[in-house]
Amino acid sequence: MRTFFLQARSGNRLYAVSLEKGQVTILADKVLDLLDTVGEGAEPVLPDAGPLEVPIEDEFRVAALTLAWDTARRLVVIECHDADPDEADPAELTSLRVVLPPDIARGFARRAQAVVAAGRPACPFCGQPLDPDGHICPRANGYRR
Repeated sequence: MRTFFLQARSGNRLYAVSLEKGQVTILADKVLDLLDTVGEGAEPVLPDAGPLEVPIEDEFRVAALTLAWDTARRLVVIECHDADPDEADPAELTSLRVVLPPDIARGFARRAQAVVAAGRPACPFCGQPLDPDGHICPRANGYRR
């Protein structure tokens, strides 16, 4: 039931897109793997710890992500798309490109991992996330205590 957001700023313009938890997890892991592979991005100079800017109005829900390393500029490139770029009409595809220096990218990835890890506690019986008021557990045949 939680929504994850990626926010990026270009000048005075704030961009936001919404992602699934699994997308955030994979993106964070792949960013760290990429940085380790290219040997860039020691610990972040300033950790990414600030709150998201509100109100949050997402441009679109992300359907596909791409990750690249710009060798010439030594930057991480993250692209978010509202559809699969290989299957969508380029004229109808909406995308957001975020370009980050390695230390900022590492800080972003570490924060993303921490946000995902801070999720709701798991049910001891079925492993599904517990809502504040409990949930209908399939292993307990829907019985609530």
